[in-house]
Amino acid sequence: MKIVIIEDEIKAAKSLANLISQIKPNASIVASLQSIESAVNFLTQNAAPDLIFMDVQLSDGLSFEIFKSVKINCPVVFCTAYGEYAMEAIKTNGVDYILKPFSKEQLEQAFEKIDSFKNFFQQNTQPNLDELIKRLGVADEGKKSFLVFKENKYVTIATDQIAFIYIKHDTTTIVTFQQQTYTLPQSIDQVQNQLSAKQFYRLNRQYLVNFSAIKEVEHYYGRKLLVKLVVPNPDDLLLGKEKTTAFLQWLENR
Repeated sequence: MKIVIIEDEIKAAKSLANLISQIKPNASIVASLQSIESAVNFLTQNAAPDLIFMDVQLSDGLSFEIFKSVKINCPVVFCTAYGEYAMEAIKTNGVDYILKPFSKEQLEQAFEKIDSFKNFFQQNTQPNLDELIKRLGVADEGKKSFLVFKENKYVTIATDQIAFIYIKHDTTTIVTFQQQTYTLPQSIDQVQNQLSAKQFYRLNRQYLVNFSAIKEVEHYYGRKLLVKLVVPNPDDLLLGKEKTTAFLQWLENR
């Protein structure tokens, strides 16, 4: 088994490597990387490993950025001190999520789980998210509400009252079904990580839409889709042809 470790804390990486060698003496640590950049370079230029152990927060950002540059088909075990990224970890091939400081017993359990997924991860096949979540026993519930500040008041907005979220001029804005607007301090990427992937869909770089807000979907020029909502929105919501199949599957499988 060829293993890659992506961890910016050198001591933590060495400790992890030592525990792996105790549990899997025949395993080979082919690389120990400390940043998004080095991970992308290695995974792009070398054969895919059998398993990756990955920290969430690296020296140059969140490790989820790696998946935007490299297609990773092998299972990933996240070893991190941050518990709030569990759902995003699962969406990026995460088969386990171990909170630091981790123990040998936790790693042994992670390897047992990996063995149960031997037939799940196939080369050049993208795992089905819904099936993966079901098998891991994790509920994709997402964040229940957002605390916003408007007109010198703090207000709690229930997530199920949000029709869509969009970003413009670096400002992230919530729009409710009552057509009320509130700004958020987080980026739209950060907000997406907190929402249920079953309920909200990222149409493009600007828009996250609630399934309940979708009125209809039309075919558009160039094999694109035009998404119409039950509430007014400032832009035409067009979905590129490369995303249409995944989007229609999401609509079908909810």
